[in-house]
Amino acid sequence: MPTSIADIISQFFAGAGATAKSAVKMLLQSRPAVFPKVARNSPLYILGNGPSLREVLDNHTDFLRARDTLAVNFAANTPDFLIVRPKFYVLADPHFFQNTADPNVSRLIESLNRVDWPMTLFIPAKARLAPSLITNQSITIARFNFVAAEGFGWFEKLAFNRKWGMPRPRNVLIPSIMTGLWLGYREIYLLGADHSWLTTLTVDSDNRVASVQPHFYKEDEQEQQRIRKAYLSLPLHSVLESFYVAFKAYHTIQRYATSIGAVIYNATRDSFIDAFPRRPL
Repeated sequence: MPTSIADIISQFFAGAGATAKSAVKMLLQSRPAVFPKVARNSPLYILGNGPSLREVLDNHTDFLRARDTLAVNFAANTPDFLIVRPKFYVLADPHFFQNTADPNVSRLIESLNRVDWPMTLFIPAKARLAPSLITNQSITIARFNFVAAEGFGWFEKLAFNRKWGMPRPRNVLIPSIMTGLWLGYREIYLLGADHSWLTTLTVDSDNRVASVQPHFYKEDEQEQQRIRKAYLSLPLHSVLESFYVAFKAYHTIQRYATSIGAVIYNATRDSFIDAFPRRPL
């Protein structure tokens, strides 16, 4: 069915509005982002924290240790971190920078300060990370703009190319993939990117939404309580909208990757992400 004139006009104004909103946000929030140069002839393996990563680590640790890898969030608190020795690390959630008294965050900082190999830690440009927290000389801190860039296609590509913004960063995997592309990698593999959140959703008799999102490691009770508490104030439609934003962002990333000659393979078994071609590890 052909698109009507009304639809074309509506789409134009929606694109114009999103472009204007993103332009203002980037003008106010974005900062210069300088990334280290890496060899482009090797792939990057991004290690999400989904439960399927456990099987990969149990069977392919030697393989990963010999490759360029990127880890995220609380991965450094696991014994596997010291074995794989990732080249890059991404933190994005404000919780890591605003709640350093949280025992799990404190343990993460201690783990990072024990790194004895060259590693680049990527954090949001506006994140307040006290210099006294990361004192490890083996770690180089780089910053990315944790700012959504949405609107006309040409505008999005310009923003992505200049590192001013990224598709709406609903979760840490989105800035992780963009970081890999900005580093110059043209072949990226996603591991532990299960994203099977829909299967974990429940609503109890008091209309409280819960979403248990398991990881490849076992979380302590305090972290589980923090996550459960974060969902208590959210209605179901807000949770589903958040999922929608994430899955839509991956399609935006796929289009951008194709436009710059990069390919992203989803090597996660049974992943819900439908934007990237599948390829086994």
